[in-house]
Amino acid sequence: MSHTYRFCAGPWNWSEGRDPYGPETRPAQTFDWKLRELKKLGFDAMMFHDDDAVPDIDTKTHAQVLAEARELKRRLDGEGIVAEMVAPRLWFSPRTVDGAYTSNNPADRRYAIDRSLQSIDIARELGTDILVLWLAREGTYLREAKRAGQAFDWLIEAFDAMLAHDPKIRLAIEPKPNEPMDHAYVPTIGHVLAIATLTRDPARTGALIETAHCILAGLDPSDEMEFALRFGKLWSLHLNDQNGLKYDQDKPFGSVSLRSAFDQVRTLERWNYGAKGEYVCFDVHPFRTTAPGQWSAALDNSRRTFLRLVEKARTFDETRAQELISKLDYQALDQLVLEHLLGK
Repeated sequence: MSHTYRFCAGPWNWSEGRDPYGPETRPAQTFDWKLRELKKLGFDAMMFHDDDAVPDIDTKTHAQVLAEARELKRRLDGEGIVAEMVAPRLWFSPRTVDGAYTSNNPADRRYAIDRSLQSIDIARELGTDILVLWLAREGTYLREAKRAGQAFDWLIEAFDAMLAHDPKIRLAIEPKPNEPMDHAYVPTIGHVLAIATLTRDPARTGALIETAHCILAGLDPSDEMEFALRFGKLWSLHLNDQNGLKYDQDKPFGSVSLRSAFDQVRTLERWNYGAKGEYVCFDVHPFRTTAPGQWSAALDNSRRTFLRLVEKARTFDETRAQELISKLDYQALDQLVLEHLLGK
């Protein structure tokens, strides 16, 4: 493989250090600063929640929202940055405490669909055809509170409304098994691809895979990516790392397991991911102790690690690996990988 990868991040990846147990440790930076910083880091695109693109979105008319989206497009063009995707940030709204598309309140389900349709309009103004759906609160704290089958029908109804709203939009569903919900209704890529078959246009219903979310489900990220790639459904990525089955940590790519990161890159190389214009996105956050002067290190380091692993994937002795595989000599294969990563 020899194509050049293009990279993407979101404005939230310069977080201020707040966690559930303490306040911010860094002052907020402006959006314009983040936009300029992204370009300096060698990134090509920015991903947006709808209220990243249009702040205080629920207080504005649809005409105002679209006018601000057009102004954002001019600012992006001025910096040579494109919009990779838009995602409705439904989990922040007081109207989605019981879920968005799967709320037991019909009016709240309608709100979630309407806001998603508006996100599609924003995406159109920004020049992207990808709507990412992280189904953050689509699940339950109590199994008795909802019927799963009914919730699946509500999800399909919402997806169908989005697909009908714009014939060019593609839905990239981002699975996660838990957090903030106890159990999510669409926890893995297998669930995503299964529910895609029930929509009005399965060809426009695909996936975004995040490394950490796979690990939280006890699954191997490279296998999940290859599964989606086999179906032609991996339309975006959130690469990061995760220390076990804990809360979502969003560590820099390769921070915990360099070998797992290598396997992910090798999978992307095998399937020529990016050759059709797909972006490699990093969903990482600076450590809470990070000083403002090192604010961008998590993104910069993730990109540097990725590119080093691209070199490792392209120089791995595949011929020798296949010889060992044919002999079932996995012990030697294991060492071949380790020594390659160690630089021997």
